[in-house]
Amino acid sequence: MNILSLTKAEEQVMRYLWSIKKGFLKDILEEFPNPKPHTNTVSTILKVLKDKKFVNYRVFGRQHEYFPMVSQEQYSGKSMKSLVKNYFSGSYKNAVSFFVEKNEISVEDLEMLLNELKNKD
Repeated sequence: MNILSLTKAEEQVMRYLWSIKKGFLKDILEEFPNPKPHTNTVSTILKVLKDKKFVNYRVFGRQHEYFPMVSQEQYSGKSMKSLVKNYFSGSYKNAVSFFVEKNEISVEDLEMLLNELKNKD
């Protein structure tokens, strides 16, 4: 599946939609912190997300109930691959080393992840 990139605003709307699973425009707006964006802004973002095939909707009278077409896991995986490719020459080892050097992940956390991976089989 070829998943397109999202803008920060599109990603924010998707995070809220992933969180609530499905909902009308008013439901998505309720997820935003104050000050909430204008209804037209979120409506436009939802239209773009539909065009990008990230969301679809069911029609109920004059209202649309939106739901994700791309899971958060699919998007996260694609985003991670893109990050590693663009910033770490495609090397996951370089990416992990970077996070260890910047103290973003501890050696203990790394060991725990390695143990989880070893026990996965």
